[in-house]
Order: sequence, then structure tokens, then C-alpha cells
Amino acid sequence: MALDKQNEGKILPMDENKENTTEDGIGLEILQIIKDSQQQHGLRHGDYQRYRGYCSRRLRRLRKTLGFKCGNRHKFTGKKVTVEMLSDNRYLLLVLMEAERAWSYAMQLKQEANTEPRKRFHLLSRLRKAAKHGERLEKLCESPRVDAKTKLEAQAYTSYLSGMVRFELQEWKAAMEAFNKCKTIYEKLASAFTEELAVLYHQRVEEISPNIRYCAYNIGDQNAMNELMQMRLSAGGGGGMMAEKLEALITQTRAKQAATMSEVEWRGRTVPVKIDKARIFLLGLGDNEAAIAQAANEETKERLYETLLAECRDTIQAVREELKTESYRHDCLGYRLTNLSYLTYIKLWTVVKRNESMAHMLQAKLKEPQTDENKRGPRPQDLIRLYDIILQSLAELSTLQGLEEDHTFQKEVALKMLVYKAYRCFFIAQSYVLVKKWSEALVLYERVLKYAKEVQSKAKTLNNSLKDLPDVQELITEVNAEKYSLQAAAILDTEDAPEAPSQQKVKDNTPLCERLETFHLDPTLVGKQPNLVQFPPDFQPIPCKPLFFDLALNHVAFPPLDDKVEQKGKGGLTGYIKGIFGFGS
Repeated sequence: MALDKQNEGKILPMDENKENTTEDGIGLEILQIIKDSQQQHGLRHGDYQRYRGYCSRRLRRLRKTLGFKCGNRHKFTGKKVTVEMLSDNRYLLLVLMEAERAWSYAMQLKQEANTEPRKRFHLLSRLRKAAKHGERLEKLCESPRVDAKTKLEAQAYTSYLSGMVRFELQEWKAAMEAFNKCKTIYEKLASAFTEELAVLYHQRVEEISPNIRYCAYNIGDQNAMNELMQMRLSAGGGGGMMAEKLEALITQTRAKQAATMSEVEWRGRTVPVKIDKARIFLLGLGDNEAAIAQAANEETKERLYETLLAECRDTIQAVREELKTESYRHDCLGYRLTNLSYLTYIKLWTVVKRNESMAHMLQAKLKEPQTDENKRGPRPQDLIRLYDIILQSLAELSTLQGLEEDHTFQKEVALKMLVYKAYRCFFIAQSYVLVKKWSEALVLYERVLKYAKEVQSKAKTLNNSLKDLPDVQELITEVNAEKYSLQAAAILDTEDAPEAPSQQKVKDNTPLCERLETFHLDPTLVGKQPNLVQFPPDFQPIPCKPLFFDLALNHVAFPPLDDKVEQKGKGGLTGYIKGIFGFGS
């Protein structure tokens, strides 16, 4: 807030201490002034209280500069700007700031009235006050001292404030007339100036258009409802006071149509829809998908996907809470599972499509040359995260209750997972290339080719499943080109900086003669000791001399040798005595 106070005098196209007069008379850039003030003092973030404080401080500075005092320190005396005082455009600015202060206070009360309904009366009072100041500004600008452009802008500004009052009072016809008058004036002003100056007027016309269509619908124009829904989906609809009324109107219209909706078709089965919240969401699903298909750019498409996902999550939560109540406790279990499975199916497929759209946008930005080196651009790591979410959602889809026996669906999901795995590996390899990890990147490129060829072999039986998927043949072509570029970059990088400590290489002591068919980054081949062959060669095992053990001898029966042995005679006692004394030997 202190910073705002210091810079207040520097942000507007005119200085409070200088007159802004032309040959045609006094001029004031009304729309330019209020838009710059609003954007730089709180309204960019919806902070109306901050903008109101800025208007009060600027009013005090203007009164002090012009000597336009309203009483003294002890008593306030009302004082109005008259036509005779219009010697300086700052008197017009004084009335404009009074109108802006009352309008910002009304918008602040509008936010607070959501929780405190009685503040709506104060809101109407401040809106009327703002419209009254706008009328004073328009009357002052009718003076011949004021130029034609300022007169037209004052009329448009007064019509806008008057339309806001009628809009809040639900006086649709009067509000529509006021908004149409404002729109017509700004369109005429836009056509009278160059494109650069007309941009601001065109933006104002776009802001007013939803209010006009809303009034037309309440008057009885049914075609305006379709236009409002399309604007809400494609551009977010009206803002501020308009947003909540528009949401309530669309919900009310869908609720009337949902009364006749009882079931939907899903993958060859009929799903009964008995909960009003689910009916309203399913009726709006077609409109959401149509708006996404017609989105002008990827940013708009991403925002629409986020809106659809938020509605889907709210519907799933409402269905779960509804199923816990007494009226649904005795329903069959299959009905509960089918409802939740169908809504979960929609949510997961939406997540897959949303992330695929974001990945497509990031891939296009990756291929664009980086103009600003200080600005961080997209990196392959960003795409890896997106594909991780896609694979996780597809894995959850394959486990949904009620789809386990749907073999065609399971094959389609498996095929899609292979495609996204291939793209995920490709961008992981790209991230390794950025840090010069050549070997890891080469291995991942081979994995990409493996997944892509597997997709091509399985896609012959499921041709319909590849209509919404990226082209794997294009990926194969890109990977082959990247492989050759990678090998060349690795060799050049080695020659330029063979001793760079930051280079990370995979160490492999396999000699060149054993890996002639495989590319491998080996800096020793260009050094003084190239690893060509293994020297000295490694020892090789050879058969040793056998040891023989004669085990058969124990089982051989030899012939008797009794006839070969000399028979000893029998000597009796005499022989025994001779043997003792050695006479018989």
C-alpha cells in the first residue's frame, strides 16, 4: 500500500498538476484513466477496497491542488463543480474519481453480500450514487469548452453505470437499453481511431456483451442463452456482478432439461442416472466438449479442460454424498458402482486429454528458438511429468470396477500406455542429452524404438484406437535421426575436451576387438594407450593329467599257486629241536 501511494502520480497518462487542453477544448481520456487506475491499484486481483482507498487519496490530492476545499477541518460543506469552473480538465477528473470511488465501494459490498445479504441495500445505494456522479460528469462535458471525444466517452461511462444499476434491480429492458447505448458509443469511437487506440474500446465492448445477452435472455430471447453458454465456456463469461448470475442461469436451464433424463449409454451398457447433480453435469458435458473442440488456441483449451475437471470432481463428490443417504442405501450395489465408475471414467479421460494437449503445446515451444536467454523456457523435464500423469490415469482406467471383463477396452488402454511410455522415454533421453550423458540417452532411444515397434505390431488389430494418439512412425523417424546426431555430438565433444572433468562417461574395460559391432564412447582409443586387445591375455583353464586309482584289484580272483610253492617235510620232535638250534636250515 505504501508503494502504491508513492507511485500514484506516475502511472496515469495525465499529470494532476498540468492542464490537458487542445485546440478543440478540454480533453480527458476517461476510459484510459479508469482502466490504468483499476489495473494498477487492486482490480487486477479483485481488491476493490484497495482501489476505493486509492480513489479517496487521489480526490484529496486533486482538491488540494485545485484549491477546491469542501469546508474546513471541523465541518464539511458540500461544493459542486460547475461549468464556469471548467478551465482545467482536473475538475472533470475530480467528478470522475467521485464516481469511481462510489462504484468500487458498491463492488466491494457485492463481494461481502454473499455472506451478509443485508449489505445488498447499501450496495444499491452506492451504485445509484456512482450513476449520479456519472450524470454530473456528462452534463459538465456538454459545455462547449470540452472536446467531442470526451463528450462521447462521458456519455458511454454514464450509460454503463446506469445499466449496472438497472441490472442489479433486475430491470432487464432498461438495463439492456443502457448497455446497448454504451456499446454503440464505444464501437463508434473504436472505428474512428487507429488499431492501437481502438484496442481499449474493443475490450470494453467485450466486457459489456455478456450483460446484454443476459438481459436479452431474461426478456425472453431464447437464442441469447446459447450465446451466453458459449461465451462462458470459451471466454469465461462475464466477470464481477455478472458471473454468479450467469452460473445460476445456466444451472437453472440445465435443471429443467435434466428432468427428462433418466439414463445414458456407456460402452454398450445402459447407466441409470437418478441424481440431479449428475444429470446436470452430463447434460453440460456435450457443450463443454464442443467448446474444447472449437477452442482457438491451446491456452483456451487448457482452461476449458480445467473447468470441466472441476465440475466433474464436484459431481463425483455430490454423488458419493447422495449415495450415503437413506433413500439410496437399499439400492443395488451395481447401480452405485456404475454411476461412480462412469463419472470417474469421464474424469480420467479428461485428465489424459488435458495433459496431452499441454504436452502438444510444450513440444511446439521446445522446437521454437529461444530468443530471451534470461527467460526460462520449456524443458524436457516438464513433458516427463505430464506423461507420468497420463500413464497414472490410464493405469487407474484399466482397474475401474465394471470394466475388468471388457477385453477390448483393456487392449486399447494397454496400447495407449505403450505409446505414452515411448514418448516419456524419448523426453527422458532428451533430458540426458542436455547434460551430455550420451550412453544413457542412447539406451533410452533404443527403448523408445522397442516400444514403438511393439505398438505397430499390436495396432493391426486395434486400428480405431490409434486415431487420437500421436504418430509412432514419426517418433521412430525422429529417434533414428537423434541417434546419429547423438553419436556425432559425443565424438566431437570427446575430441574438443578429452580431459573435461565434468564429462560423465560409462567406464568399460572391454577391448576394441571384442566390441567391433557396438558403438561405445572410449576416450582411450585416441590416447597414448588405446585399449585394442587384452594384454597380457587372461589365463584359460586347460585339462590336467589324470590320476588313476586301481580299484579293480580288490575284486580280482587270482589262480591257486600251491603247486608252485615248495612243500616242507614233517620232522616231528627231532625236527623241532633242529629248528630251534638252527641245524635244519
